[in-house]
Amino acid sequence: MSFTKADVQRDVQYKTSRSGGKGGQNVNKVSSKVELLYSISDSTLFTDEQKALLTSKLQSRFNKDGLLQIVCEEERSQYLNKEKALEKLLAILTKALHQPKKRKASKPSKASVAARLDDKRRASLKKLNRRFNSHD
Repeated sequence: MSFTKADVQRDVQYKTSRSGGKGGQNVNKVSSKVELLYSISDSTLFTDEQKALLTSKLQSRFNKDGLLQIVCEEERSQYLNKEKALEKLLAILTKALHQPKKRKASKPSKASVAARLDDKRRASLKKLNRRFNSHD
């Protein structure tokens, strides 16, 4: 499933507020902190199966209203924080939808079996040579 920023952005809501921490007058005057809210259940981008998968995998990330919430206050600019929050959302959704391929069992190759047996034989001979002979 591939989706773009523009596809996801249609269903996204933003809340902005003043960011905390260092920054002096910029922090006191500019609302640069961004809170991204995304409703998976209301999204038109995913099928019902994908929504169920996303809901089960991302259950711990939902707020009390059932929305996926991402907060970003890393940059001084509100626009850059919105971009970073959207990128985080895309990464989270992509990772949650990724299903790894099933591993197919295979036989070891003849060369690998021969190499293993050869190593085993060498180790056995090494230990055999360490033995104390009382016949001499």
